[in-house]
Amino acid sequence: MDSVYTPPQDPLEVLHEDHEIIVVNKPAGLLSVPGKGAHLADCLLRRVQEAFPTALLVHRLDRDTSGVMIFAQTPHAQRHLGLQFEKRQTKKTYVARVWGRLEPKTGTVDLPLIVDWPNRPRQMVCHDTGKQAVTDWRVLRYGDTETRVRLSPKTGRSHQLRVHMLALGHPILGDPFYAEGAAAAYPRLMLHSEELRLRHPDGGAGQRFRAKVPF
Repeated sequence: MDSVYTPPQDPLEVLHEDHEIIVVNKPAGLLSVPGKGAHLADCLLRRVQEAFPTALLVHRLDRDTSGVMIFAQTPHAQRHLGLQFEKRQTKKTYVARVWGRLEPKTGTVDLPLIVDWPNRPRQMVCHDTGKQAVTDWRVLRYGDTETRVRLSPKTGRSHQLRVHMLALGHPILGDPFYAEGAAAAYPRLMLHSEELRLRHPDGGAGQRFRAKVPF
């Protein structure tokens, strides 16, 4: 992962915008927040703030993951949404393409995760000191050498979906950290945040935001 950072220059795709929230479709390859150093300054947060100067960060997606990401327009909305994520009241759904034939067609991964310090930002399963991480999966269809799967994380650990799929023996295609050989030889990480469900900060009505899977 020492490759030069060349983020995509797609125009900002706004899925929803009102007085409290902004929902966008994050492109793969773009950092959610700035990295360390001027060469990592370009990020989705900065691009959103150029269009919406009051925008505030609520959560993140990995650089190589695409899909639905929400920002707050006000400090109240940031607190309201932040608590929903913290208390696991949001519902997130991802679509991934993974290596091999994932069986059975539905299941749950319950494996605790912790940062792999010598190799960070990689994460790893650790039953002694890891934090609880739970992911439900459902197979959508099988290909010759891969499986398309819908993933529903019940917790929000770093790299959770990527490490959980690896632990099952089915790394996500194109993963620069966890896939090897033919499974790594894809133009991008085949992981997309397809849907986010939460309560609107103004009034608490349930809302659902979706971004079409690009692969």
